Amino acid sequence: MYLIRRLLSWRISNPVLSGLCRSFMWMLAGAFILSLLLWGSGLKEQDLTMYTYIVHGIAAAFGGLTAGSRAASKGWYQGALTGIFYGAIVLLVGFLALDSSPAGIDGLWILAAAAIGALGGMFGVNLQKS
Repeated sequence: MYLIRRLLSWRISNPVLSGLCRSFMWMLAGAFILSLLLWGSGLKEQDLTMYTYIVHGIAAAFGGLTAGSRAASKGWYQGALTGIFYGAIVLLVGFLALDSSPAGIDGLWILAAAAIGALGGMFGVNLQKS
């Protein structure tokens, strides 16, 4: 029984990697909810721009929160790194999948994701169990 419990409860020890995993889980849940809104209501894809930014902001915040709670100190730093990597991966996927060319506004998106992740990391480092 101990072996099964140990195998099923693995944990990522790297704060940034665990934050990225958590942020992509939140992004997956948000994308699912937005697709249900598209399917079940009269919304069009063009109307979802603000909602997708909200979903990405929430995902970056919870990723930073997780990274901050897994870090021993400097939660803002771990959260900001998580936000930077999250923003860069989302932009890279958009570049590769949608064939969109990178623009200067994309740098602002990465900075915004880093700031939101750093804010989440500040809250996350204070949520640690003493």
